[in-house]
Amino acid sequence: MLNSMKSKGRTVIIERGGKPVTRLELPGKPVCLKDLPRLLRELPKLGAEAEALGKDLQEITKNQPPLPPGSPWE
Repeated sequence: MLNSMKSKGRTVIIERGGKPVTRLELPGKPVCLKDLPRLLRELPKLGAEAEALGKDLQEITKNQPPLPPGSPWE
C-alpha cells in the first residue's frame, strides 16, 4: 500500500463500518521556519471581517458564563 501511494501518488481512505474515519496521503512540501514571515505576508487580509470578528469576540467574552469550580480552565 505504501509503495503504491509513493509511486502513484495515491491517497488511501480508511473506513470503519463503511464510513471514512481517516485518510493517508503523502506529505506536502516541507515548510521552513525561515519562510514564516513570507507565508504570513501572503495570507489574505481580513479587512472588514476582522472588525466584525473582534466585535463578536467581545460580545462572546462579555456574555460568557463563569466556569464551574474546579474546572481545568480556571
